[in-house]
Amino acid sequence: MEKIMPNRLDRGFYQHQEELEEKALQVLRSGWYILGNEVSEFEKEFATYIGAKYCVGLASGLDALWIAFRALKIGEGDEVIVQGNTYIASVMGITLNGATPVFVEPDEYFNIDASKIEEKITDRTKAVLVVHLYGQASNMKPIVDICKKHDLKLVEDCAQSHGATFDGKTTGTFGDIACFSFYPSKNLGAFGDGGAIVTDDENLAEFIKIFRNYGSQKRYYNMLVGANSRLDEIQAGFLRVKLKYLDDMTKEKREFSQRYLNELRNDKIELPRIREKATHIWHQFVIKTPYRDELMDYLNDRNIGTIIHYPIPPHLSEAYSYLNVKKGDLPITEEYANSVLSIPLYNGMTKEEQDYVIDAINAF
Repeated sequence: MEKIMPNRLDRGFYQHQEELEEKALQVLRSGWYILGNEVSEFEKEFATYIGAKYCVGLASGLDALWIAFRALKIGEGDEVIVQGNTYIASVMGITLNGATPVFVEPDEYFNIDASKIEEKITDRTKAVLVVHLYGQASNMKPIVDICKKHDLKLVEDCAQSHGATFDGKTTGTFGDIACFSFYPSKNLGAFGDGGAIVTDDENLAEFIKIFRNYGSQKRYYNMLVGANSRLDEIQAGFLRVKLKYLDDMTKEKREFSQRYLNELRNDKIELPRIREKATHIWHQFVIKTPYRDELMDYLNDRNIGTIIHYPIPPHLSEAYSYLNVKKGDLPITEEYANSVLSIPLYNGMTKEEQDYVIDAINAF
């Protein structure tokens, strides 16, 4: 059998090849490539899908994060509470504005442990950044309550949770502002970089629209020092095509994941759990094992690729050594970094491929 990749992006393309190719030609022939009809239509359609009033398309998920904190006026001297086991971009969104991340341990669902947030609040705390990691919605009710009680902004990092819900409400609609990535591997992935912010606050949406375009509302009239961070027309067009099929693509990944949950049987691995009231869109299927490196080598020898999300937690990265958070300060985060492994999961995966992965892991 040819190598089974942890993720195969071409399969998702072939599922909708004709429409995507037609859309590419349509945009190319339109003669309008930046901030045109495709972007404005995608913004409306994605806001409707998420259940938010406004969506602003941006160049990447990281841009969505740092621009969100900029729009909320969070910066130098401010603290933002965030989980320790996230992708480093979540933390960069905070620090690119000069604010300080304050790390909280995750719960057994890989998301922020809501019961550990309050003890980290100081008079400098301005916001909580919730990351819906791997596609599962976080435990939102207590987090919303804490933010209301302490008058904190609530920012959601939904880079991996397009369409996931908690208690029937979609991720991205709980806080003041939510950030999305459309990196190609995401459940709603573009064919290049892309991102967006959604919010119900008209003033925030307006500020971000101006900020993303050099701080200009009208060409050559600059109201503020902004950025160049625009979702481009061709990516917006591709995203519009894929958005129509997002529920179907999510359903397919849920079926694959249910097979893993039902059929993976090995006492050396721990399967992911789903929180009551939360839904999971399975951006990744993440197992845990104390024998992670051995399992990776074993699977690699059998032509099965895997990925670690993520091997180095942000607080132990060289980039954040200045924060002086030491090894051992976040033991759960560190234990996850040493034991998590993402196994193959992608749209268009065949039954034979999944059978092969299941049999190999069960035999380990």
